[in-house]
Amino acid sequence: MSSQPTRGSLTIVGTGIKTVGHLTIEAIATIKAAERVFHVVADPVAEELLLTLNPASESLRGLYANGKPRLETYQGMVEVIMGAVRAGHVTCAAFYGHPGVFVFPSHEALRTARKEGFDARMLPGISAEDCLFADLGVDPAMSGCLAYEATDFLINRRRPDPSSCLVLWQIGVVGNWSFCNQGYDLRALPHLIARLLEVYPPNHEVYVYEAAVHVGCNPTVTRTPLYGLPAVPISAVSTLYVPPASLPTPDYQMLQALAPPSTGQGLSAEHVLARGTPSLPRA
Repeated sequence: MSSQPTRGSLTIVGTGIKTVGHLTIEAIATIKAAERVFHVVADPVAEELLLTLNPASESLRGLYANGKPRLETYQGMVEVIMGAVRAGHVTCAAFYGHPGVFVFPSHEALRTARKEGFDARMLPGISAEDCLFADLGVDPAMSGCLAYEATDFLINRRRPDPSSCLVLWQIGVVGNWSFCNQGYDLRALPHLIARLLEVYPPNHEVYVYEAAVHVGCNPTVTRTPLYGLPAVPISAVSTLYVPPASLPTPDYQMLQALAPPSTGQGLSAEHVLARGTPSLPRA
């Protein structure tokens, strides 16, 4: 009597920005246990580490090509990953950073696997935004935080709130739809700056940020007034952080309803306005 073949499965993991140091214990165990491992990571050190953890590791970077639409590349990645799952393999797909943050093939592979009845899950990782919060000392709970991909920000006329912080991803590839390993042109950057100048004053200080990829290295942080952004070196991995430019407009009636009485044990409405909304305790 022949046994049934092993049913395939998919686990998607994030390697973090610094693969050496950010890779979680759960992700390491998943990579080691997989029969097939596919990855898209940022540097040769990360690739070598994944090969050490599982000699069956294969890079998907070869699917990129100059002038090739990125969406076509991503769809190719999904097909490779799903090919292993459909063949009955315990499959792991590893993407640098958080695998659910700006990673089209991870979400598409997950949706496809679940739709076809395979066990599929995603494990979190450390994203560039997590690194930004730590390196710039930003607490998004204090003023709120809006985050957009730069091209989406322009095309869909997203409305930033100048009383909240703003994170714009991929400003170095704004307006570019195809892959280019020689660097992307920045012809669309003036459109991005013009859009921001509709909301922020020209001298409002912003930060061009790149997280450190290797342990022991420092992030790249360049502070500049908004009008000076064209003079700042920008790469494909640059993120723009825009701090709040104004105070929020409080709803005083709601503030009185929600703020605790000034008894010495809590915060009065005046304290809330002066110090910002306190962080809520975790459930």
